[in-house]
Amino acid sequence: MRRTALFSGIVLLALAGLAGCGGDDADGAPAAAGGPPGGMQLPVETVTIQPRPLQSGLDTVGSLRADESVVVRPEVAGRIQRIHFTEGGTVRAGQPLFTLDASLARASYNEAAANLANSRSANTRAQELARDQLIARSDADNTRAALAVDRARVASAQAALAKMTLTAPFSGQVGLREVSVGEFVNVGQDLVTLVRLDPIEVDFSLPETAMSQLRTGQNIRLTVDAYPDDTFGGEVVAIDPVIDPASRSARVRARIPNPDGRLHPGQFARLQLQTGAGGDALMVPEQALMQDGETRYVYTVVDGKAKRTPITTGVRVPGFFQVVEGLQAGDVVITAGQAKPMMQDGMPVVSVPPGGASAAAPAGQAARAQAPAAESPAGPSETTGPDASAEVK
Repeated sequence: MRRTALFSGIVLLALAGLAGCGGDDADGAPAAAGGPPGGMQLPVETVTIQPRPLQSGLDTVGSLRADESVVVRPEVAGRIQRIHFTEGGTVRAGQPLFTLDASLARASYNEAAANLANSRSANTRAQELARDQLIARSDADNTRAALAVDRARVASAQAALAKMTLTAPFSGQVGLREVSVGEFVNVGQDLVTLVRLDPIEVDFSLPETAMSQLRTGQNIRLTVDAYPDDTFGGEVVAIDPVIDPASRSARVRARIPNPDGRLHPGQFARLQLQTGAGGDALMVPEQALMQDGETRYVYTVVDGKAKRTPITTGVRVPGFFQVVEGLQAGDVVITAGQAKPMMQDGMPVVSVPPGGASAAAPAGQAARAQAPAAESPAGPSETTGPDASAEVK
């Protein structure tokens, strides 16, 4: 009974204290409904938008391909005697890649060379005897013909011997080899892939309605998922003159410099084909854009306060959106800090250098979190003891 009466007394005293403190502050003004305490300004980053040239273009997707690509295959069967490259490495044009066992081919060449030497000597003697009319002219002609046949046999044996060494047809990068030293390979068997990565090409398709805007030499910009923050530039080198009757689109090929080898064949690419200048337009950084359902908006700064401003956007270029309606030149747009939880229409703001808004956010949140504790000394954080902890929960 004593504990129940004592607990009831404590509750009544707490309710009386709350009734005396609620409502107005010391000056009789109503308590603020939210926002930074004490008139604190929210730090944000801003930019003043001005008209800038808008490059019009066509957006599409494509696939990267090597400028040159070949699968190295032998023309003759044989056993691999030596491999001259490192997998994934680079090779020069004419550099040996594989050497096959050439013992039989070399023997055939030596035999043909010996027959050629004998035919050459026989033809020389026959021509001398024919001049002295010691043999018939037909016999001299036969030795000349035999010499020509032996020369052809030497050339054939020499070509067969040369095919025992497979060389790189162009400079590039080799892939993973499919065979090992000592393995017997057949004619046409895949040995290794060789590609040239600089420059690299991209193939894409555009609808036939865009044919009037296409021409060789047009600039393109592309991005790949492997490097989402980087943009690669190139130009159109070829346009297929035949329209695909199934898709009603034309194939286009562009070439992109790739000196560092970051782009690889087979990668998916997003492209923008530059078709000409689109005049001046108001462009807002994409990080300033906010969206609520179907409504797009930005926060502008008007008289030191944030103002939610709905906008209508147009085309998108890397890093920016075109603003068709809602803004005008000279408007100050918040680019960082507008996504903070305390941001709202009419919030007092102060512009800080780039990178300052994110650094100042925790301090602002800490000040707002500490203010109620300072104004309410009897808050739950000062209650101690096991019974008090149970009541808070």
